[in-house]
Amino acid sequence: MRPIPRIVVAGTQSGCGKTTLASGLMAALAARGLAVQPFKVGPDFIDPTHHSAICGRTSRNLDPFMMGEAGVRETFQRACRGADIAVVEGVMGLYDGLDGTDMASTAHVAKILDAPALLAVDAKGASRSVHATVRGYAGFDPEVRVAGVVFNRIGSPRHRALIEATQSLPVYGWIPRRSDLAVASRHLGLAMAAETDALAQFGPVVEEVCNVSGILDLARSAPPLPAAPEVPDRREVGIRIGVADDAAFCFYYPDNLDRLRRAGADLISFSPASDRLPDVDALYLGGGYPELHAAALAASRCREDIRWAVDDGMPVYAECGGLVYLAEKLATGDGDFPMAGVLPADAAMTNRIQGLGYVEARVVGGGPALAPGSLVRGHEFHYSRLDCAPDARFALELLRGRGIDGGRDGLVVQNTIGQYTHAYFTEGFAEGLVRAATAYRRS
Repeated sequence: MRPIPRIVVAGTQSGCGKTTLASGLMAALAARGLAVQPFKVGPDFIDPTHHSAICGRTSRNLDPFMMGEAGVRETFQRACRGADIAVVEGVMGLYDGLDGTDMASTAHVAKILDAPALLAVDAKGASRSVHATVRGYAGFDPEVRVAGVVFNRIGSPRHRALIEATQSLPVYGWIPRRSDLAVASRHLGLAMAAETDALAQFGPVVEEVCNVSGILDLARSAPPLPAAPEVPDRREVGIRIGVADDAAFCFYYPDNLDRLRRAGADLISFSPASDRLPDVDALYLGGGYPELHAAALAASRCREDIRWAVDDGMPVYAECGGLVYLAEKLATGDGDFPMAGVLPADAAMTNRIQGLGYVEARVVGGGPALAPGSLVRGHEFHYSRLDCAPDARFALELLRGRGIDGGRDGLVVQNTIGQYTHAYFTEGFAEGLVRAATAYRRS
């Protein structure tokens, strides 16, 4: 297999300029006419929207906890078909993994992909001391090839000269402080790419202050990867699965959608805030920001359509924001809004994080596509909470994570399940949802 030029953009910690550098590098390489395949380490939904907008290719998550090491390699190689270079944005600090381990860290992914790492270092308030930081990161794990560094927030030519007086790793860039380029944020992170193109504007900055040609050569130094297993061909079963896709519901792992397509589903996008429910055999309601669009969701007749479909036995799978939408009502700072009224619970937004981190759960019963005894892996990040009816039924017993009530997730009614866990689908789960849709269509 031909070598895939690739570079992992890592950081010393969150907020060091990693996203700025990665997005600017993607934009600079794309401006040179290269087909850039973007990736994001970890379960993040928001940064990949910016990558995709910059590169014109769908950004993919690479997460060994959710996907396994073989899954990371398979997704990487499949997504890189037709690309000239892959740019992988890391998560948190280079060595920050699950429970203080290497698992699912940026370093872990760099080792799986045998890719060189470019380290972003915030130089504000330091000069020669930054080299101690760089050497510590470069030597911490001999299996990680930290091949170069980019210093961020350089305050002046004098500041740069003080750093240049000492050599640590090859320096590929000096990014000045830029207060004019910033990305707005909200409680779940940055604004989505549809709301701002600020990250794309770093392309000319990176082209000007970084050695982009040198970074490209570094990426080309990555060795060939072993061939990944062949992906099964798409089945043709004629099933239609509606996927909520608008500003309120916008958090989906592309691999999940691909697996549903390979299992034979035609995915029909619609907006619960403005559309009626389309003619479909199942529903997938992803996460997002229903609280920001609660009035429109409450006014739309789609919630009545969905309630009728659930009563009719249609399979419905909902995550996080989708879970909140299926509740009886949603309380926000602007008031109480009626939701779809499918699940026996009331949802309320809070000013504190209610759940954050990886989730592992065992299926204990109920819900479409969930095989009893199987394991579900994913991630949760939510500021909402649910007050459930005393007789509420749950499909998931949590081995780690908070879920709906600190030990359970997956609220079940008829053929509908709503959970806080953003699950990474297995092939078996996707096939199970398609089978449930097929059974519903034939009933």
